[in-house]
Amino acid sequence: MLRSKKGMGTVEVVIIIAVLVALALIFRTALTGYADKVMDFVFDDEKITSAFT
Repeated sequence: MLRSKKGMGTVEVVIIIAVLVALALIFRTALTGYADKVMDFVFDDEKITSAFT
């Protein structure tokens, strides 16, 4: 009971990483679809060329 419990331990970090990886695998199709939409919006050539005309 006298030990200090400051900071995060290795087990907590591993559990957090495992949960994030599991969520990424579960929502893989939604995440890739969202990333594709963002990339299409950012790198849309028509928006770039119309801004300079």
